[in-house]
Amino acid sequence: MINWQHIDTVLLDMDGTLLDLHFDNYFWLHYLPKRYAEIHGQDEQQCREELIARFEAIRGTLNWYCLDYWSRELRVDICALKREIEDVISIRPFVEVFLQRLKASHQQVLLVTNAHRDSLDIKMAQTGLKPLFDKLISSHDYQSPKEEQTFWQQLQNNHPFDPQRTLLIDDNASVLNSAKQYGIAHLLSLLQPDSQQPKRTESEFPAILHFDEIMPAT
Repeated sequence: MINWQHIDTVLLDMDGTLLDLHFDNYFWLHYLPKRYAEIHGQDEQQCREELIARFEAIRGTLNWYCLDYWSRELRVDICALKREIEDVISIRPFVEVFLQRLKASHQQVLLVTNAHRDSLDIKMAQTGLKPLFDKLISSHDYQSPKEEQTFWQQLQNNHPFDPQRTLLIDDNASVLNSAKQYGIAHLLSLLQPDSQQPKRTESEFPAILHFDEIMPAT
């Protein structure tokens, strides 16, 4: 599926790609509504419905991913609430071996995530994956989500790469389409970003279940 001889740069998403998306889905759809209701003295189910509607209204924008925005809008400390359940954060199967092999290769390996820096810090501290990357890049650094062309342009300016010899692995089809529009030639998705949800039966892009399917040679 991947000819590693044709790849110089590997761009890797975090949530739903390297890490199990179960943490994020559980936090935003269940834990946050529960704690929000407790903090503000409101009905939990009503809060859940209200919050989900607010999330959907700005899906795919930078604010959708921004902990500062939601802390301000909801009048809660989102970062502190995430730390309350940080033990739920987990690495997807074969990810550590995959990253170790990339680290030992000639490829430039960059984490490119829409996650807010505070969320990124929590997850790197919990997983210990940070040393396996050449650089950690949050879309908040560029004030533009990966769904927008501006992100890839700024990434190119700051960390030059040849789009024709670059691989992006991401579970988000909108992000993959944005990367395709920018000219990134090698695109790969995930069939089961959340281990607690059913596998996807269809994918717009080539997709894997686990990283052992594309493991670089030692």
